[in-house]
Amino acid sequence: MTPASPTAARALPAASPRAAAPRPRRRRFAAPAVLLAPFFLLFTAVTLVPIGYAVHLSLYAEHRSGLGFGGGETVFTGLGNYTRALGDAAFRAGFSNLLQYCLLYIPLMMALALALALLLDSALVRARRFFQLALFLPHAVPGTIAALVWVYLYTPGISPVIDALNSFGGQTDLLGHPLPAVVNMAVWEWTGYNMVIFFAALQAIPREVLEAAVVDGAGPLRTALSIKVPLIRSSLTVVGLFTVIGSLQLFTEPVILHGTTPSVVSTWSPNMYAYTAAFERHDYGLAAASSVLLALAAAALSFVVTRATRGRGRRTRSQHATEAAA
Repeated sequence: MTPASPTAARALPAASPRAAAPRPRRRRFAAPAVLLAPFFLLFTAVTLVPIGYAVHLSLYAEHRSGLGFGGGETVFTGLGNYTRALGDAAFRAGFSNLLQYCLLYIPLMMALALALALLLDSALVRARRFFQLALFLPHAVPGTIAALVWVYLYTPGISPVIDALNSFGGQTDLLGHPLPAVVNMAVWEWTGYNMVIFFAALQAIPREVLEAAVVDGAGPLRTALSIKVPLIRSSLTVVGLFTVIGSLQLFTEPVILHGTTPSVVSTWSPNMYAYTAAFERHDYGLAAASSVLLALAAAALSFVVTRATRGRGRRTRSQHATEAAA
């Protein structure tokens, strides 16, 4: 056995017993706990506590005696408020309006935002920065102000758009069927915002991939549909998920229209139903129950969208891996 040389012994100093000892488990998790504590405190204060209080309110109802002059008494009703909400035709009609709104608004807005992003990412567009700013500006306008502007444009007698349409001999009433009017207001506000997200994702695609597609003979339309859109699928998923959640919170646009047309009643959407129950009828138990039901619907839809897109993403990655191996 050859003894180690003095030079090698100097190059490999003996490890210090103090440095080799593992760090205590408590000290290893101390820094992450301190950094995450503010988030969990705020999350608990502004999310978990209000949800818990809403669930608590939904289990109680206030009963009054003596034609309302005998004072109120809060009693435990269990799921009584939930059965009242589900049994109310106005609440079910609000969910029906919300479902029609989602089916019309989400595909239309996402298709328009994606088409505009692909157009801006192509070589056909000039003054790209100007169009980015112009398309994003509607989102910078507060929702209430934008709704008031659209109410002005929808109202017969004062709207120049309605006057121009009626000059051809017809009688146009855009508020007679309020669903397209509400969808138009939301599309105008959110298309530019989501277009910016899609455009940023398109800019992150490696240029070598697009150049290889052009060398292989792919035209602009084939490159957009077969190369660009699949590569920004994660952005499409995120925008779709946020749009579903935001659509279920529909409130501002129909509330503004409610004051101008009788076709938008005070319970037109589930959020308006909860608002009316709480602040006009002072039935806080029913308002809390309808809010919890809406939150459960939002959670279920978010779970379905997440699972569906995750499964498709896994299948796509497996397909690409198989093609690469072949």
